[in-house]
Amino acid sequence: MTETVVIVPARWASTRFPGKVLHPLAGRPMLAWVVEVARASGLGPVVVASEAPPVLEAARALGVEAVPTAATHSCGSERVAEAVRLLGLDPETLIVNLQGDEPLMPPAYLRLAVARLACEPDWGMATPAAPLVAAAEYRSPHVVKVVTDLRGRALYFSRAPVPWTRDAEGARPPPGGALRHLGLYAYRAEALAVWEESPPAPLEEAEKLEQLRALWAGVTIGVVPVAEPPPGPAVDTPEDALRVEAVLAARRA
Repeated sequence: MTETVVIVPARWASTRFPGKVLHPLAGRPMLAWVVEVARASGLGPVVVASEAPPVLEAARALGVEAVPTAATHSCGSERVAEAVRLLGLDPETLIVNLQGDEPLMPPAYLRLAVARLACEPDWGMATPAAPLVAAAEYRSPHVVKVVTDLRGRALYFSRAPVPWTRDAEGARPPPGGALRHLGLYAYRAEALAVWEESPPAPLEEAEKLEQLRALWAGVTIGVVPVAEPPPGPAVDTPEDALRVEAVLAARRA
């Protein structure tokens, strides 16, 4: 049976919210909630990869392996790729990238991405996406959209409202709906070499979307449909942290 490892890239030096991975949420550091999601998936060992000693110490205190990685990475996939190399994982190992700012990601979505990737030998990666129907979210550059082909393979990811209905009055999702990309990835370990061997792609730099480096390099990214997005945002700002904390506190009530 193919081994699966869940790696949590946990960057301390966030531009908009430094130290956010250890920011307290409902009485626990955010990293503890993310590790709980990873464990609840039941997929395999959990590893935290970070450039910051406080994060590595916190990971070990939570009982998971911690891998020191470079401070120069521009995205989570680069950090995960370094961790995979340092761990010496087999090229056929399936890797889940559960980002350190996603404490509300449903564990079932990790399992779905891995299960689908395991069944699709021509896919290098798998990532979930949910229906997108709200016009405001469709227009928002903070909501990443994905367009797929007939077989569910990603054609493009964008912060722009895609697909665009040419004859519509204003930007709103097309009649068939749009897809909201969720920031979760499953890869074959060998596919991660793209982030260590290739420079950032022009499209990646324009959109600030790391997955475009893989598409640019010819990696097939399969999109796994899920019913809905997580119940709250990834934590990019202190305001996001307040929203996420309210969800976590309600769960514990």
